[in-house]
Amino acid sequence: MRVAVIGCTHAGTAAINNMLNLYPNAQIDVFEKNDNVSFLSCGIALYVGGVVEDPNGLFYASVEQFEKQGVQMHMNHEVTSCNMNLKQLQAKDMKTQAIKDYSYDKLIITSGSWPVTPPIPGSDLDNVLLCKNFYHAKEIIKRSEPVENVVVVGAGYIGIELAEAFEENGKNVTLIDSEERILNRYLDAEFTAPVEETFEQRGIELALGQTVAKFEGANGVEKVITDKGEYNADLVVMCIGFRPNTELVKGQVDMLGNGAIIVDEYMQTSREDVYAAGDCCAVYNNASQQPTYIPLATNAVRMGTLVAHNLVNPVLPHPGTQGTSGLKIYNHNIASTGLTETSAKIAGLSVGSALITDNYRPEFMPENAVIQLKLVYELETHRIVGAQVISDADFTQAINTISVGISNNMTIEQLALTDFFFQPHYNKPVNYLNQVAMEAMAKEAKRGKELEAVV
Repeated sequence: MRVAVIGCTHAGTAAINNMLNLYPNAQIDVFEKNDNVSFLSCGIALYVGGVVEDPNGLFYASVEQFEKQGVQMHMNHEVTSCNMNLKQLQAKDMKTQAIKDYSYDKLIITSGSWPVTPPIPGSDLDNVLLCKNFYHAKEIIKRSEPVENVVVVGAGYIGIELAEAFEENGKNVTLIDSEERILNRYLDAEFTAPVEETFEQRGIELALGQTVAKFEGANGVEKVITDKGEYNADLVVMCIGFRPNTELVKGQVDMLGNGAIIVDEYMQTSREDVYAAGDCCAVYNNASQQPTYIPLATNAVRMGTLVAHNLVNPVLPHPGTQGTSGLKIYNHNIASTGLTETSAKIAGLSVGSALITDNYRPEFMPENAVIQLKLVYELETHRIVGAQVISDADFTQAINTISVGISNNMTIEQLALTDFFFQPHYNKPVNYLNQVAMEAMAKEAKRGKELEAVV
């Protein structure tokens, strides 16, 4: 069996590792535009901030490791065309420009994503950088050392992590986003407000609700001009978001409107013997109950693993995802799963929510911390569809618990009565997970009485 793999970051690496165990006689050809594999881009901000000193630690697999196991690693190779009818692809050696044809029996597309790059005038100025791969990370580090004013465009996870890292390195930081709040896609306002306040206390300028119009400068970028102001910039890092890197196979497999490849529960595309995984494709969202584009390393690893298991026969279905993620910014420990109230309504769901803000231990304990926890649920079914937490203490694992609940269609009533232990060192007699679900039940009981009164 000849297997061709296009791209080798998280999904590709997971697929290869599992294929080596499952199909020891398979001939595996891997095509990767870079000269490295398995780069953890989520560690770029830690590298910039000096938390990670050796960038080589941001890799968990190597080209040499795969080659020793018999994998044909075509590094610095770009796949220029793919004929799924003939089961052939064409790849160009980016160093020699030589082009060669390759045949396959099974094709795995793990081509990942690429940063969104709007056609902003001045984007080609020196020191306007992207933030995605190992080379971007090294360039950001090198070019940020002598500068004073850094502008980060995009207030998603990577953007705010970089803003924190640059500020802690003594830079003057401006964070620009077209939305009115940071982390707008991941958290509701109650959870973004504390982080914004901390940013402002740290001297980070928040230019929210603003769209970048152009970059200006002579020998390099000097200013960022938005529709509402202008900001000095010696360095600009673009973190607007990511798009599926799927232009190569456009028109040959079914896709979402944004270009994300649609796969079934066994990671097979609309074409026989063609599979896809990771940031290049959509994944079934258990919360919204529809295919969604959620580019996360965790999703990519799971999908890459499943591709390998289902390559010969469909034996292991994908359980769906909740898009669970976590984040630490300064003193804030944050995590979320499923849908926010905002995203739930965009997805067409009618939802309610419950929010608690409370000490996590009994008040008699000499040390304590406040936990803020929110539950989002479907009004008609009471099915839990999302949750968010923030605290100075670490309660992020609570979100993993709710993630399991969402994947199993748990209701607020079931969560309210779930058996969690009590010990004063760790929680109250009514665990915060039970507590927030009971708050949701109380709200629904009140809503039911109000509806009865109207009738």
